[in-house]
Amino acid sequence: MKGIVLAGGAGLRLSPLTIAVSKQLLPLYNKPIIHYPIATLLAAGIREILLIATPSHQSSFERLLGNGSSLGIEIRYAVQPEPKGIAEAFIIGEDFIGSSDVSLILGDNFFHGVGLGRHLGKYTAVYGAQIFTYEVSNPEEYGVLVLNDDGTPLSIIEKPSDHISNLAITGLYFYDNSVIDISKNIKPSIRGELEISSVNEVYLRQNLLSFSPLPRGTLWMDTGSFEGLHDAGTYVRIVEERQGSQIGCLEEICWRQGWLSDSDLEHLALRSPSIQKKSYLQKLLAI
Repeated sequence: MKGIVLAGGAGLRLSPLTIAVSKQLLPLYNKPIIHYPIATLLAAGIREILLIATPSHQSSFERLLGNGSSLGIEIRYAVQPEPKGIAEAFIIGEDFIGSSDVSLILGDNFFHGVGLGRHLGKYTAVYGAQIFTYEVSNPEEYGVLVLNDDGTPLSIIEKPSDHISNLAITGLYFYDNSVIDISKNIKPSIRGELEISSVNEVYLRQNLLSFSPLPRGTLWMDTGSFEGLHDAGTYVRIVEERQGSQIGCLEEICWRQGWLSDSDLEHLALRSPSIQKKSYLQKLLAI
């Protein structure tokens, strides 16, 4: 399975911070936001990634992340000239996806939980579509999944006015290769975008939409607002300070996946301009 990180959009909820900077390059505690969704894909075992950005910000992501070779992974880049919907990512990324299955994660979504990577890795061989839900107290702010009495998916409702379900659909999706053709054939919404919910509804009508609640103890947050960005940053700071481990450390994840050797990790530590990062990576090797 290959992975796509959609890091486009204007970031209007974070204006004026995003007038000159992509929201995914803003700091979430001690790392750029974009590190965290990439880390989620890596932890699931996905090491070929396409990052889709706006034309004005692509070069910034390339300077930050490079081609991934130093991490034992592959990162490619593409642009979304205008915000025409999440599902357009599969059309933009058609050549990258090829004949593979594909995962899509939104570049401002934050996931963290013990064993989350192993849990997600169980779904990387997918037939149809696999979405992940999260129980929320404010479902009117999300797209939600409505279930039948027997627990099977019935419908998807965007920002319901009535409390019909508290199962929010998170910004992480796994699809088989037919998602490309499905995305090409859905109609734009009233706001002129190719909606990811329209893609999911096609799979639902074909009885090929599966869902999995994120494991208990997992945190999912949208960091595209001031409140979400602040809360996620506070969470990362508290966990890292109390446990002494880092969240979203790409070097550590790739090393634990076996894509980097001990000597590779030591080399990255010595090259790091951050004293804290150098110390952390060397501590991993000493354990």
